[in-house]
Amino acid sequence: MVTAAQQTASAPDAARTFPKGFLWGSATASYQIEGAAAEDGRTPSIWDTYARTPGRVRNGDTGDIATDHYHRWREDVALMAELGLGAYRFSLAWPRIQPTGRGPAVQKGLDFYRRLTDELLEKGIQPVATLYHWDLPQELEDAGGWPERATAERFAEYAALAADALGDRVKTWTTLNEPWCSAFLGYGSGVHAPGRTDPVAALRAAHHLNLGHGLAVQALRDRLPAAAQCSVTLNIHHVRPLTATEGDADAVRRIDALANRVFTGPMLQGAYPEDLLKDTAGLTDWSFVKDGDLEQINQPLDFLGVNYYTPTVVSETDGSGTHTSDGHGNSPHSPWPAADRVAFHQPPGERTAMGWAVDATGLYDLLRRLSGDFPELPLVITENGAAFDDYADPSGNVNDPARIAYVRDHLAAVHRAILDGSDVRGYFLWSLLDNFEWAHGYSKRFGAVYVDYPTGKRIPKASARWYAEIARTGVLPVA
Repeated sequence: MVTAAQQTASAPDAARTFPKGFLWGSATASYQIEGAAAEDGRTPSIWDTYARTPGRVRNGDTGDIATDHYHRWREDVALMAELGLGAYRFSLAWPRIQPTGRGPAVQKGLDFYRRLTDELLEKGIQPVATLYHWDLPQELEDAGGWPERATAERFAEYAALAADALGDRVKTWTTLNEPWCSAFLGYGSGVHAPGRTDPVAALRAAHHLNLGHGLAVQALRDRLPAAAQCSVTLNIHHVRPLTATEGDADAVRRIDALANRVFTGPMLQGAYPEDLLKDTAGLTDWSFVKDGDLEQINQPLDFLGVNYYTPTVVSETDGSGTHTSDGHGNSPHSPWPAADRVAFHQPPGERTAMGWAVDATGLYDLLRRLSGDFPELPLVITENGAAFDDYADPSGNVNDPARIAYVRDHLAAVHRAILDGSDVRGYFLWSLLDNFEWAHGYSKRFGAVYVDYPTGKRIPKASARWYAEIARTGVLPVA
């Protein structure tokens, strides 16, 4: 990553020129693209089980085939090279490497990632590996899943296996992707795997994800070269009040604790926020936090990964408020423990196909906040992008001007934050490919590359060509 992120060019277009060495990439996740769900020793993950449960995923879609990246990886790397990407952020499938979540690694699983990373390096593309993007081995869920301490311990063992196998190739590692989703959507609202709906289990899961992160960082540091970089990726919610009332300000505080500080507190500051513990005292006494846990969690990081799509707007309510406008799927169960008096609101204006408001100012505000809260910690945008109703026209082209506008505005927000002092060192567009979009199945297209699912054909969209030029030059056009 860049070591002098604030260095800018002196050319006339410097107002839109990113720092020298700024990392341009794209990102994917294993279950969303790989397919080959039962090949070479891979066993079911919680997402395999969830997707195969009737009524859980739109149209009964599964990731059994996805975009067949497991077989088409060489073609996909060639696409990345064609688009001039400097880096590729991908996740390792835990059940492909360690099918039961215990014991030795399966070499065929590791060999897939060895081949992938070798090809990336040959094409001059930096591999950025995420250890966990939500595909917990089903056997570990059967034993209790993330609400149990043992899962954090197993995660550290898995991290060690991955580092031993790939540490000579991969220099940049991320422990967890969006642990908020794993904990609160997976165990709170049930709209993500494993589909449980227990607020206390969600809080326990959050803690053990934190612990797993800390243990994994230690395992990585013990095995990787000194120059390797370790990080975590959080979907930090940019929470805004609906009005300027004190009640709405307190709603922001409460959701900020549950969405953000439940992770940044222990990971980056070594403590859970006192207001979070007080807010949730009616549910749990947090006795699952054991002596020494916070020291284990609070490990030095080389950068913080930030995922951003849309802001969150909240207000105080009398208890009849709704969480279903929070953008995280519909469920009678809330992903927000002890937040019954908080209502969520959809901001006005343009929306993506996910129903999310398009608002790049939220990304700017979020980056400035993080830079103020953690001034010594570099930042990387590890996911940003949008789903739209893309289609191939009769000539076989996919034109997506709305995505170009979305990314342009958000890159402008990143650039502005850099000029104002934020140490942002890279940007990863979500996603490289159209893919399995979790509970939405194949109905939502985030990719820069269009995938014709019946044939698997890849078609770079207009946005892919546009982004490739930015990656090549480091210059964001004004329009």
